[in-house]
Parts: sequence; C-alpha cells; structure tokens
Amino acid sequence: MGTVTPADPHPAFLADKGGKVFLAGHRGLVGSAIHRRLLSLGFTDVVVRTHAELDLTRQAAVEAFFAAELPRYVVLAAAKVGGIHANSTFPADFIAANLQIQTNVVDAALRCGSVRKLLFLGSSCIYPKFAPQPIPESSLLSGPLEPTNEWYAVAKIAGIKMCQAYRIQHGLDAVSAMPTNLYGPQDNFHPENSHVLPALIRRFHEAKATNAAEVVVWGSGSPLREFLHVDDLADAVIFLMDQYSGLEHVNVGSGSEVTIKELAELVKEVVGFQGKLVWDSTKPDGTPRKLMDSSKIQGMGWMPKVPLKEGLIETYKWYVENVIHHAS
Repeated sequence: MGTVTPADPHPAFLADKGGKVFLAGHRGLVGSAIHRRLLSLGFTDVVVRTHAELDLTRQAAVEAFFAAELPRYVVLAAAKVGGIHANSTFPADFIAANLQIQTNVVDAALRCGSVRKLLFLGSSCIYPKFAPQPIPESSLLSGPLEPTNEWYAVAKIAGIKMCQAYRIQHGLDAVSAMPTNLYGPQDNFHPENSHVLPALIRRFHEAKATNAAEVVVWGSGSPLREFLHVDDLADAVIFLMDQYSGLEHVNVGSGSEVTIKELAELVKEVVGFQGKLVWDSTKPDGTPRKLMDSSKIQGMGWMPKVPLKEGLIETYKWYVENVIHHAS
C-alpha cells in the first residue's frame, strides 16, 4: 500500500518533510491536533489560513490560493460542524458550506497541478442509522441515515465520492479517513451544543465548583460508545498520508468500547467530584451501540496509543486552563 513503487518516483510523505503541506481547518479539534503532529515530526513548510484570511466556501479565493501557494500535500480538516440542535436549525448551512469547502479544495488541488496527495476527513455519521456493529467501511450507502444530521452526512459522503471520482478520472491521489467520536484539547465545551464527553466534563466540573450534592445524567447509562483521542487521529492521518493510496475510505477508531455509565464514572473520578451520580432513566438513551470496525487501518500497522483515562486527565486539564481560566 506504500506510496513508493517503481512507477512512483516521489518520496513517501514522511520522507518529504520539506514539502509544502496545506492544512485546512487548523484551528479546530482535529486540525489543531494534526498541526501539532506535523510540527513535532519536523515538517518545515506547513501552510495554514484562518477563515478570515481564506474563506474555503468561495471558489475563486480557493483557486487563487492554490495557484499562488502550489502545495504538494493537502489535509482537509475544515468543515462546518455542530450538534443535533444546530443541524436541525440550520440544515442549509450544513449541507451547502460542507459541499462548497470540499468541492473547492479537491478541485483546486487537481487544477493547480502541484498536489501529490490529498486526505479528506469525514465522520462516523456517514453510516446508516442501523448499520451492523462494529461498522465496516462497506456499510456506506447500505441504508437510511440518522435523520438528525443527514445534511452534514450527505455532504461528507459526497466528499468521499468526490475523492474517489477524481482518483478514477484524473489520477488524483485523494484518500478519505472516517474517525469515530473524538475528544481532546480544543474540543467544544459549549453548554448547548457539545458532545457527550465534553458535556460530562463541564457538568461535573460545575457541580464540583458549586459543591452540588449530585449530578443527574440522562438515560440508563447502558449505551456503548467508542472514543478516540484526537492526537491518535492525527497520528493516523500522518500514517495514511504516508502509507495508503486506496480507493476506499478508511475507518479510524480506538476499537474499544465504554458504557456511558463507565464513562460518567471515569469523568467524575478525573474531575474529582465527590457527590452522587444519578441516572434519569425516564430520558432516552439513544443508539444502544456505536462502534467502528477499524481492522483495515490496524491491519496496515496503525494502532491507537492514548488510554481513555490518561486522555481524559489531559483533556480536563486543558479545559480548566483554557476554558475556565479564560472565562474568569
């Protein structure tokens, strides 16, 4: 699967640390982790732009940027993301912005003529609502999506298909990676629209800060979920840029599951909340199990390294230093 073959005289990604890398979306949870990883590995020409400097939804601006910069590698971690509430309130924004970003970037990468490899990042929400568990790559388009975020999911599926089409028709070495639920520094801890793990960290921290007697969590705690530290994803992105040039998208997960109950107990312990944890079983549980089958990337030789508890300790420390202290 390596990129160095007799027919391909180019060096592999990790042997080309002077090559120009355009990292789109470097300020987000995923992009910031990839940025840290590239710099720590010694890449010397990583190009980034804020949204104010380059609006990726504007085709002319993206084409001008690529023509001027001529990057050799592109990692597309930029996306418009949000929770269930945001997706249901602003469906047009989610489908349009994501389609525009990926169409503009992939097409400009081909047109500028300098790009040797592009990696597109998707999400596990691309899979059908009732996909088999663990979810293999082959489940894509095998059934209806979860209606709450189908606008985002349809855009991401189109991104995978666009990378495949540009490979087939134009020979562009474009690959796609689909991560599971992610967590880590730079996560969104907003009270209205954060995901389960940052929401738990915030709630236990606030309960500890106010000496609350208990924290009430929705549901029974029985659903199983998979979490991957964003630094592990960054490591997988570098691995795929270096090692993988296939047509099919690649799942990136931790391969280990935790019940919401176990997760809540672990967050409670990490935060140091001394009160009671109460389950409100009158509230819905959501999907009973959501696990990705990551045997494909693990078969290529990649494995996650950050244990959940260690990752939670680090994420909580980041939350206290950057969200709490920043606000006060």
